[in-house]
This record gives sequence, C-alpha cells and structure tokens, in this order.
Amino acid sequence: MAKTVAVLALPGVQLLDVSGPLDVFAQANIEMGKEFYALKVIGCRRGSIRSSSGVRVLPDAIAGEASECIDTLLVAGAPNADSAALPPHLMKWLRTTAMRSRRYGSICTGAFVLAATGLMDGRHVATHWAAAERLAHAFPRLQVDADALYVRDGKLRTAAGVTAGLDPALVLVEEDVGRDIAKRVASQLVMYFKRAGGQMQFSQKGETRPAGRSVLQEVQRWVAATPDVDHSIASMAKRAGLSPRHFARLFHAEVGITPAAWVEATRVAAARTLLENGHDTPKLVASKCGFANADTLRRAFKKHVGVTPAEYRKQHTWRRQ
Repeated sequence: MAKTVAVLALPGVQLLDVSGPLDVFAQANIEMGKEFYALKVIGCRRGSIRSSSGVRVLPDAIAGEASECIDTLLVAGAPNADSAALPPHLMKWLRTTAMRSRRYGSICTGAFVLAATGLMDGRHVATHWAAAERLAHAFPRLQVDADALYVRDGKLRTAAGVTAGLDPALVLVEEDVGRDIAKRVASQLVMYFKRAGGQMQFSQKGETRPAGRSVLQEVQRWVAATPDVDHSIASMAKRAGLSPRHFARLFHAEVGITPAAWVEATRVAAARTLLENGHDTPKLVASKCGFANADTLRRAFKKHVGVTPAEYRKQHTWRRQ
C-alpha cells in the first residue's frame, strides 16, 4: 500500500514549498517503477489555493475531512505564515493528524504554523534563515538553528524551505527506500545529493551594515570600503577621534560585537563578493580583503559562512567553458 505524503497548503503558500518536495517523491515513484508514495495537497477550505506567486492550486482534500491515514504530514511555508490567523479546528486537526502520522514536519515558515500546535516545544528545528529570529522570539521553547538546511528530531522534520525544501524530501526518500534510489532522484532533478554547508552561505546575515552613532558608522563605512588596509582598534579609534579603550567599549555597546569581530565579518562579506565574481585566486582574494594569507581567509570564511571559499565559489558561479 502506498505511503501517503500530505502537504498542508495555507492561503498565500510559497508554491515551491509544495511542488518541490512533491516532485522529489514523484520522481522516487518513477525510479522504483511503482506508486510507493501517494501525494496529496491539503487545503484549509474548499476551492483553489492562491499561492504567493498568484498560481492557484486545487487541493486533493480539506483539513478536517481527510480521513485516510497520512504517513508523512508536512506544512508548507507562506510569506504571511507568522501572522496568519488560523481557526481552532484547523489547529486541532493538524495536531491530531501529526501525532497519528509516522512523521511530520514543516517547510520554511510552515514552522510557525506547526509550532503553534505545541508539537515543536523543546525540539531542535530549522526554518528559513530570514525567519529564524522571529520564530525563536515567537516560540521561545524551540531550539532554532538558523543555519541548518534540515533538522531531524524524533518524528519531527523541519527544513529551510524554498529550493531547500527539496533537500529534506530527498532525505525522507533515502530513509524509506535507500541511498541508491535517493541518488537517482537527485540526478534526475539535477540537484545536490548532499548540499555542502548550511543556509548562511545564501543569507545576507553576514553582510555587515553600519550601526551605532554617526562617528561609528563613518568608521564602519571606511572599513567596508577599504577591507585590505590595517584596521586595528588603534587605527579605527584614531579615525573616530577617540582613545582605543573608549572606542572599543563604545563600539561593543552600540554595535553589539567587538571591533575585531566586525572587521572580520566585513572582510568575509567582501570575500564573498569577489568569490562570486569568480576571477581572482584565493591568495588574491585574501590580499584584497585584508587577510594575511589564503589559509587565514579559509578559516574565517568557514567560521562565518559554513563552507570553504572553494566550495562557496563552486556553488555561486556559473561553470565556465
């Protein structure tokens, strides 16, 4: 008997959070030559579901009326998922159905909906990097990993979403039918079987922006414009017209990190831009961004971005003939 994979789609759903994972399961059926997975889209009410892109999806069933056993229940994300007012009967159905399923989870900001049921309390979870802080603030009992593409915690599965929604579906296929089928699915869908690094390599979180009072912002803009020159505390304090001790204390109080940490993050952000262009050698990138050598760049880059400069360049530049 086929295993039913159901995706709950809210009004305004991110279409790729629905279609991406379902395409992975559908391809697994093709690779196995049989319907191992029965795929369903669950709506909140009758009628088509208008996605965030405007494309409409016709659900296979309505929450509360779906009586068949659901093996895997996933909640897709939507741009307004963190503020959506969902009726009590929908939340009751979601909680009851999830508890009865073999496994359940969320994709992207679908985590907000699932978290509201209480089923994620005390669990380690993932969501889209841009929503991670909001999720952690709204549900303080959750352990939110802003960098993780995918997290497994017991029956719970959570994922970063959008294109990263394909990754957890592939992991679920591997859990069910093995690595060989999962690799064949990845090959057919032209996706990484195991993606290197986490979300931070795709986020803008590492892009430092001026903060604090105007004198500090002027120094920060100077650092960002000239990452290759000496930016010791003494040189930055001189630029601000302050003593080194006062500058360091003021910077940490108003910006939230030490001057040295901010400079390193700014240099890594500059290195990301150069690596995306794909022309300079690692040694030259290091020199242009103020790192002593390529090894120093590699260590800092790995710490901030989660992958090496070489891995980052490979994933963020077009292959050249």
